[in-house]
Amino acid sequence: MGGKIFMGGGGAGHAVRQYLDLGYANRHGLVAGATGAGKTVTLQIMAEGFSAAGVPVFLADVKGDLAGLSQAGSETAKLHGAFTERAATIGFSDYRYEAFPVTFWDLYGEKGHPVRTTVAEMGPLLLSRLLDLSDAQEGVLNIAFRLADEEGLPLLDLKDLQSILVFVGENRAALSLRYGNVAPASIGAIQRRLLGLEDQGGAQLFGEPALDLAELMRVDADGRGRISILTADRLMRAPRLYATFLLWLLSELFEELPEVGDPEKPRLVFFFDEAHLLFDDAPRALVDKVEQVARLIRSKGVGVYFVTQNPDDIPEDILGQLGNRVQHALRAFTARDRRALRHAAETYRENPAFDTATAIREVGVGEAVTSFLERKGVPGMVERTLIRPPSSRLGTITEAERAATIAASPVAGRYDRAVDRPSAHEMLAARAAAAAAEAEAAESAADREDAQAREFNAARRYKGGGVSRSTSRPARRAAPDTLGEALHRAVIDELSGTSGRRIVRGLLGGLFRGR
Repeated sequence: MGGKIFMGGGGAGHAVRQYLDLGYANRHGLVAGATGAGKTVTLQIMAEGFSAAGVPVFLADVKGDLAGLSQAGSETAKLHGAFTERAATIGFSDYRYEAFPVTFWDLYGEKGHPVRTTVAEMGPLLLSRLLDLSDAQEGVLNIAFRLADEEGLPLLDLKDLQSILVFVGENRAALSLRYGNVAPASIGAIQRRLLGLEDQGGAQLFGEPALDLAELMRVDADGRGRISILTADRLMRAPRLYATFLLWLLSELFEELPEVGDPEKPRLVFFFDEAHLLFDDAPRALVDKVEQVARLIRSKGVGVYFVTQNPDDIPEDILGQLGNRVQHALRAFTARDRRALRHAAETYRENPAFDTATAIREVGVGEAVTSFLERKGVPGMVERTLIRPPSSRLGTITEAERAATIAASPVAGRYDRAVDRPSAHEMLAARAAAAAAEAEAAESAADREDAQAREFNAARRYKGGGVSRSTSRPARRAAPDTLGEALHRAVIDELSGTSGRRIVRGLLGGLFRGR
């Protein structure tokens, strides 16, 4: 089945070469280890291997180190001697320096092409996770989405969502009868969370043109898979936004891609770095969603690799689905660390040549305990492995190099400018303007009718000339009013007219505007 990716050779006297079989690469995997143990380099050489095999890759660059994939390594590099020595030790005879096809993406549009989705595509479940809503608040958000669907109001950006929430608040009495209680406090809480999301720069995630997933699955003319790198150094300051965005992307791949069974090689490999952020304080419904996606997306040709410090960061049901594993050193300083170390060792197929737990604790930088799926998907025996050196540059790149890579990208100019087409915000504003114009027209018509009635009554009084119609005697004059009675009558007459009604409307509007 397919080809293989060379991962490394034997360490500590064990000359067993380790390969990742492309035919089983969509069975997912795990890259774990303490800070500084070598996870980033492992991720880099795996991305190189998949790209060289014609498999597109998506990964997040949390520290800026993975941008070096776009540039070839150099003999003048600081670690050149160590790399060539490592290559000779593990028998990596065709080791050479080369750059790989890279597309930079950035949610903020600063260090890569902007990447966007719509509020509707994100959906209420992931938005609730992103905004950290309670069950009651999530219920109100679901009502807002349902109402937008029924009223034909597209939810594209945060302005649309804010406008539909105002609409829900204005019609909450009728909506409560139909969908259940819509509390003003819940609406206010959601609106405040949206303001916080805007402060984190999350508003730039929502809008159009939305990301076309086909952009992540490009294969260049030379047959190499394109590596899509999400610049995430700034995004990591909003960890919930980072985790939710990656989960949305994974969910969209799951929803849109067709079934392909077991291909000879994956259609896409997705690396989820800092995976613990996805599961920290996550509700059970969200964990179930991730488990479902991880279990079923492999049949669509997508391999998912979680990158984290400790295997315990991954829920047990998901960890059991990760067949290809690279375990760098774990430090056992506390009782919890020792339990995690034993648990990690127990998940491997034992090797009689060494104790797995001891090996995990003792492997050095650039060395790992590995196990990859073999024929018929059977886990391979655990081995101590010296990870092969990268062919691309290790570390960051210059701003000029990044700018040149972005300019040469096949998607250059396609997503750079946001498009704000008419959607829920504009449609609701148009409805409000039409309703206001209609109310003004009705008020003007009523004012004209009042004026005509006064003119008619005045004409009747003038025509009568103060003489009774039944007799020719002059009309009897009323007795003179006192000063108080005269003022009272004048006020009543004034309030009976058009200006009087406007004063009353103004008073009542002031009293009941809050309701």
